[in-house]
Amino acid sequence: MTEALTKVDRLIDRGADRLRELAEQAAAAGGAKAKVADLLAEDAAFLRKLKPSLIARRARGEAPTDQKPGTEVVAPLGPQLGARPKQPGGGGGGPNPFLVVGIALATGILLAKIIDWRGHAHPKL
Repeated sequence: MTEALTKVDRLIDRGADRLRELAEQAAAAGGAKAKVADLLAEDAAFLRKLKPSLIARRARGEAPTDQKPGTEVVAPLGPQLGARPKQPGGGGGGPNPFLVVGIALATGILLAKIIDWRGHAHPKL
């Protein structure tokens, strides 16, 4: 599967390189073509952002997602942040939610019993 992604990445890179070349040729030609050159250069930069491997890295949080518009991005060659640390025990940490709910229920019942018991100690006339 990674081989297919790298083939698609290379294909997208070739397309972006071709757009970049067309933009440079249009800018060198001058006139009305020069006005189109900026748009072609922006399209080439945008096309590079559409690489499947780069999209997957951004989804996993391994590639930056806060780039300024107009900056050209080349896909990183490897992970930028490294592997995420594993949680001990495989969970998200913290106490068991059923235990917390059980303790809260028991505390509520105990508090209700105490309030009810104190109400019997001082009846209103």
